[in-house]
Amino acid sequence: MEVKRAYRFRFHPTPAQEQTLARTFGCVRFAYNHMLRLRTEAWFKDQKRVGYHETSALLTALKKTPEHAWLNEVSSVPVQQALRHLQTAFVNFFAKRAGYPQFKQKYGKQSAEYTTSAFKWDGKALKLAKMDAPLAIRWSRTLPKVAKVTTVTVSKDTAGRYFVSLLCDDTVSPKPEVTGKVGIDLGLTHFAILSTGEKIAAPNTFRKNEAKLAKLQRRLAKKQKGSRNRAKTRLKVARLHTRITDARKDFLHTLSTRLVNENQVIAVETLAVSNLQKNRCLAKSISDASWSEFVRQLKYKAQWCGRMLVGIDRGYPSSKRCSECGHTVAKMPLSVREWVCPECGNLHDRDVNAARNVLTAGLAGLVCTENVSPVWL
Repeated sequence: MEVKRAYRFRFHPTPAQEQTLARTFGCVRFAYNHMLRLRTEAWFKDQKRVGYHETSALLTALKKTPEHAWLNEVSSVPVQQALRHLQTAFVNFFAKRAGYPQFKQKYGKQSAEYTTSAFKWDGKALKLAKMDAPLAIRWSRTLPKVAKVTTVTVSKDTAGRYFVSLLCDDTVSPKPEVTGKVGIDLGLTHFAILSTGEKIAAPNTFRKNEAKLAKLQRRLAKKQKGSRNRAKTRLKVARLHTRITDARKDFLHTLSTRLVNENQVIAVETLAVSNLQKNRCLAKSISDASWSEFVRQLKYKAQWCGRMLVGIDRGYPSSKRCSECGHTVAKMPLSVREWVCPECGNLHDRDVNAARNVLTAGLAGLVCTENVSPVWL
């Protein structure tokens, strides 16, 4: 199967490369913000829509002015790609898939995208336009020989780390079929409860670092703006945030890969995470769990490996239904963690019983589409 696949690596630029990237990031950020402001004013003042082609022509004229001649010091490709990204942001906004485009910040994450005309890749080294030497990339894994690199994205996170992402036209082959089938019930105390009875503890990466993060943010709030001490403290806060994010991503990728490798059919509930986050008592824990990201990873990994991922309807009473006889009780408060079925007398663990019901509904849905979400995950 032909797919678009990105390989992300960390690299360490030389001082000259760091200066070139800083200028490139600045030009990309300026072009994006300038055209966003122009398009916003044109719409709200004159009710006039400005598209990509108009902004591209305006950028060409802008480069010819003495005040903005510095835009010519960097490769034109990343700057031009910024206008394409802005156009995509507006398309997603008008299609109600995203919010209104936001301005890029100087101290936020920086990125620049290079297409094939702006980089050289020989299978071993990567050299970007306007740079005198290849990037010193830490090759943590090997790129497939058949993969064709089409786009290179260089980014710098808030902690000052540099990354390069190589987007490739790659081919993935389904893995050999296995006999395993699993239902997953997502939770907070335990991140995932499997129909096999296994309970996977929640990593709680944010909760474990919450006190330290709050302390650093209080220090940051007291520093004078523009001072070196504020910059140092801001970097400490950013590094802690990245440590939390990296730990969470590692946990999610490890678990999702394991489940996809071991099971041919995976059934999971389709949760309305945005609605659940409206509960002020649980919103922080739900955000820390990253259920949506976990399901997203299961989705594409199952597709690549030839597995079946089934989404169960949100209204399915997985917790209130007995997995042995099918009897459904009227109410099941969250405080009830174990219960006895009034029909068959079986003692159930609430979460394990729900995971087994999710698997049963998923298998039934493969046959007659009963209790399956209308959108396959």
